[in-house]
Formats: sequence, structure tokens, C-alpha cells
Amino acid sequence: MSIENLEDFVALDPFFRIIQEGLEGLVDGDHFFDLLAEDVVVEYVVSVPGYPRRVHGRRAVADLYRGYGDVMVLAGADELAVHHDPEASVVVLEYAVHGRAVHTGRGYDNHFVSVITIKDRQVTHWRDYLDSVAVFRALGWPAETR
Repeated sequence: MSIENLEDFVALDPFFRIIQEGLEGLVDGDHFFDLLAEDVVVEYVVSVPGYPRRVHGRRAVADLYRGYGDVMVLAGADELAVHHDPEASVVVLEYAVHGRAVHTGRGYDNHFVSVITIKDRQVTHWRDYLDSVAVFRALGWPAETR
């Protein structure tokens, strides 16, 4: 199963590329969504208000990410560190993303740690940690008073 209208996700391309690089040789697929099992579970442990804590299924992840470009547009991703435990089928990715918030024009620089479980060459579980303050700064929340 593939996700149609991949153009809807262009704002996330640097994120998709760094994840594919970090999981290279461990999973199959040509695009980020292909790497995910149909019944993948994604948990956002450290997140921001209004964002779900848990998403179940590839389609639900795509639906969540579809509107990302309305809020943030990524220009790059780097600082990749890959920690792989083959016996547990777990990969920990550390990485940074860089971009700009659409409504404020402010720069966005965030660091992530993603704990990823792989089974049958697909991601079955994803636990994400991020710097929520970086999101708040980019979005201009709370509003600065002068």
C-alpha cells in the first residue's frame, strides 16, 4: 500500500531522507511511508499541545503529517547518529531538522531521538522525543510582550 499525493508531504522531505539514511539496509521501501508497517504504532512522548500522543496505522501517520507544510517547512536535516541493537531489532536515531515556521517566518531548529522497532524489514513501533521549546519558539508561542 502506498500513500497517494506524496507532493502533500514535500515540506517534510529532509526528515524523510534522514530517516531513510538512518534505517538504510534494515527496512524496505522507496519512501518514508513505505518503511512503516500498515499497523505501525507511533508514540510522541515529548510533544506539543494539540498533537496526539499515539497514532496507530500508516494511513493515520500520513494523515497527521499531511498538514505539516501549513505550519513548518523543513530545509535540511543533519547530525545523524545511528545506534542499532540487532538482537532486540531496535534502532535509535538521533538527528536534527532545520526549517522555518510558515506563519511567523521564524527559524526552526529541533533535535530528535527516535526509538524504532523493526520486524520483517518494516517499522512496527516508533517512539519519538523532541525539543518542544524549539517548536514554541518557531511558532511564536507564547506571544512575546514588549
